[in-house]
Amino acid sequence: MERLEERISKALKQVDNDRYILAIAVGQRADELSKGAKPLLSHNTQKMKYTDIAIDEIASGLLKINGLTDKK
Repeated sequence: MERLEERISKALKQVDNDRYILAIAVGQRADELSKGAKPLLSHNTQKMKYTDIAIDEIASGLLKINGLTDKK
């Protein structure tokens, strides 16, 4: 498994490098997971923290953040 810094870097790219949006998204997703939501990841997540699962879901593009628009 990749190091945390690498996973966070990939997740940041998914949210236009906005750390604030990433922090909110990870927090909300971790809360959903703690209340019983099923992880979107295909590998075993039993020993992972909810925040790590959320970061991996965002980094891999499995979880899209609504409200993001291209700034082009």
